[in-house]
Amino acid sequence: MTSSHALRGTTLSFRDNPFLAPPSECLNVTEDALILIEDGIIKAAGSWQELSPDLPAGTPVTHYPDALISAGFIDTHVHYPQISVIASYGEQLLEWLTRYVFPAEAAFADPAVATEAAGRFLHELLRAGTTTAAVYCTVHPQSADAFFTEAQKLGLRMIAGKVLMDRNAPEALRDTVRTGYDQSADLIAKWHGKDRLSYAVTPRFAITSTPEQLEAAGDLLDSAPGLFLQTHLAENREEVRAVAELFPKSRSYLDVYDRAGLVRRRSVFGHAIHIDEPDLCRCHETGAALSHCPTSNLFLGSGAFRLSDAVAAARPVHVGLGTDVGAGTSLSLLSTMGEAYKVALIGGHRLHPVQALWLATRGGAAALGLEDRIGSIAVGMEADLCVLDGGTDDFLRWRLERCDTVQDQLFVLMTLGDARCVRATWAGGRRVYERPESPPGP
Repeated sequence: MTSSHALRGTTLSFRDNPFLAPPSECLNVTEDALILIEDGIIKAAGSWQELSPDLPAGTPVTHYPDALISAGFIDTHVHYPQISVIASYGEQLLEWLTRYVFPAEAAFADPAVATEAAGRFLHELLRAGTTTAAVYCTVHPQSADAFFTEAQKLGLRMIAGKVLMDRNAPEALRDTVRTGYDQSADLIAKWHGKDRLSYAVTPRFAITSTPEQLEAAGDLLDSAPGLFLQTHLAENREEVRAVAELFPKSRSYLDVYDRAGLVRRRSVFGHAIHIDEPDLCRCHETGAALSHCPTSNLFLGSGAFRLSDAVAAARPVHVGLGTDVGAGTSLSLLSTMGEAYKVALIGGHRLHPVQALWLATRGGAAALGLEDRIGSIAVGMEADLCVLDGGTDDFLRWRLERCDTVQDQLFVLMTLGDARCVRATWAGGRRVYERPESPPGP
């Protein structure tokens, strides 16, 4: 039996890529729109006045006046086991991993710990309007089982994988080339393509994987269609130096992965701060994507991602936004958009709010190779949506009332907003989060 629902409100969609065309011409705003959803798919989208007369009788309509309806946000780089170490003080990348991250991840040998963390993490994502994420688990296969189980219950489109690490990590967090391959292969068979779930082969980074394990990761990628690759790339200068020592025959950090067959479409490299033009050209050539993680890069003092270089029209590279929690300081992509603006300005460029929204939605979908399924409000797309407004913050609502255009509203939301500005989140045509009418009491 067909399940139908309709949403009414102001919708935001894209006519074109705002990095390749004037941003002011790329955003399509329909002030009183109808989105008809059937069995989780958008069946109609456009003017309420034009489409509502043909709305099937009895279709429930959820109206969101004084709000903006966007495609759901897409987080292209995040670690669910690290939510307990968010806001941990005082280290740069390699020391931070040793002091905070590895001890926290060791606890995920316990399936109960993984299940509780996965549920909390997914709730926080939905509260922030994020409907799809590329998620790192831990080295333990049960951490991936727990994440996929909880995501499946909610009907979410999620990408995740168990981390591969066979060196330079605590013994309790190491696998081997053989066990890492076999455990990943079992998880692929169990979860990849099941409902809305996809598997990502996930070597943590080149420092913690031998050349043999990276080659095995390439073999895994060839074992089933539609698999993803996620790892870290050139986040920190000390890390880059360590990789150069471990792989002296490689031209660059990216070349380490390329030699193992890991640089391809649906490969997502987190950070990519300290890379050069040949690396960017190689990403363009292969369709590999970069995940821009501004709050994490600022928090750890890693450096500033060169967004304008990456998306240059002469050879644009796919780029999405990543919160990178726990080094990142918020699971909110609104907050992440605001920090991306500041990082761009430090580099001498301006990130237009329409460009920021693109990175968080349609651009993120393209980075993951999922632009035919998510990231847009259009007929045939999966009905993943987030509804934005001024929330319960009197000052923010007051400031939004003084905006002349939707573009102005977007900039205020990404500068001052966070999860409190998400009124509702829909995934697969179901409302999976709704903000409480009033903030919870003490």
